[in-house]
Amino acid sequence: MFSIGVNYLSMADKTSTLSVRDEFVNLYLNNLDLITEESSELMNHYREEAIQYFRLLGIPSVKNEKYKYSKIEPLFGYDYEKYFAPKKILFNIDDIFRCDIPELDTHLALVLNGFYLPNRANKITELPNGIIMGSLAEASRLYPNMFKGRYNTLAENTTDGLVAMNTAFAQDGVFIYVPRNVVEAKPIQIINLLMSDENQLVQYRNLIVVEDGAQAKVLVCDHTLSPKRFLSNVVTEIFVGRNASLEFVKMQNEHNDSAQITHTYVNQQRDSHLVTNTLTLHGGFIRNNLFVTLSGEGADAQLYGLYLTDRTQHTDNFTYIDHAVPNCTSNELYKGILDDQATGAFNGKILVRRDAQKTQAYQSNNSLLLTADARMNTKPQLEIYADDVKCSHGATVGQLNNEALFYMRARGIGEREAKLLLMFGFVHEVIKKISIDTLRERIDDMVNRRLHGELSRCHNCLMHC
Repeated sequence: MFSIGVNYLSMADKTSTLSVRDEFVNLYLNNLDLITEESSELMNHYREEAIQYFRLLGIPSVKNEKYKYSKIEPLFGYDYEKYFAPKKILFNIDDIFRCDIPELDTHLALVLNGFYLPNRANKITELPNGIIMGSLAEASRLYPNMFKGRYNTLAENTTDGLVAMNTAFAQDGVFIYVPRNVVEAKPIQIINLLMSDENQLVQYRNLIVVEDGAQAKVLVCDHTLSPKRFLSNVVTEIFVGRNASLEFVKMQNEHNDSAQITHTYVNQQRDSHLVTNTLTLHGGFIRNNLFVTLSGEGADAQLYGLYLTDRTQHTDNFTYIDHAVPNCTSNELYKGILDDQATGAFNGKILVRRDAQKTQAYQSNNSLLLTADARMNTKPQLEIYADDVKCSHGATVGQLNNEALFYMRARGIGEREAKLLLMFGFVHEVIKKISIDTLRERIDDMVNRRLHGELSRCHNCLMHC
């Protein structure tokens, strides 16, 4: 059972004459003691500068080129509670959250409403091979040398008001440290749970460090467990050392009244290998920002994404790959299916700097529209300043292949089943990139049920959110 204390300020008392920017600045100033109380100096050090950048930048509007396809400002127009300490909730996690994914053989980290849930009162877990995982706030106090020079060094507070807001307000999250040359075959799984009896805004921070020669797999699962309105603003910083390898899989599976904005920053050193897979199975509004910097020669990045949207859901993926040095490779494939009045966007940019010769970079975005009302905006981009490179980019937006559909129906397959088979084959190209066999099979099953129109929650979950 978990019993957690609470401090909060309601945003329902906001003054109508104040802008959203001013409301959050006042919220920060009026609760500064609560925000900084349980945080280390390493985290608090950046807050003042961050709130000043937020005061300058505010919430991105559609006039911002990066956000032109997503209306962020209206998301903050609702009344949310903002907690500055974990809310008091009495529950047994096993009673309300039974999901296929946690049955995987993983090292498990639970986060409830942005605050790490301790394992038997321990906020930090140290594995026998030296891997450290647990509360970001606690780790910042216990392992300052691992934090210094990493925390808040990749996040772009100076250009994005949402990132600056997170830096100013975030108090906890998950910290993962994989020591030099440690190869961990067992995945590390972060489960982010949202549960409240009132609308809530959550902001948390993650820091993942994979040292030289190490190998790890990190799974992130996002779920809502109550039918209230949630808004999440999340920032994750990832460091992949020399000759290190990281597979980072993020599964988003929240209800239609949830909105999630994520910023993930990755820095890769020489000969490192990165695979990311962002699987958006369900959610009312989702905006994913992924920034990858290849800063060491021989680095390789493989970025994959899948989005399934229907009703009036909106999913927007923004990616930025920076080839900063020579002899690096990247490959990017994002695919999605939009039904009903769903909308989507993909804005991907590959930058090849002047000295980044021998670069190989490929980008592709493919979307299926199942109705005339579904809309997809796609903008693949290449910005190349080197002259000895191999690069390509492209995008397609269309419908199911009528010839393939006719071929299958002519062989006795019903129209509905034929369409489902074609859709599943279309998205499986992304799913098959997941290297964890059990996870890949579970995702296949969840996607299959999603395409059949079943509720996207795991079928063993007792919540009907």
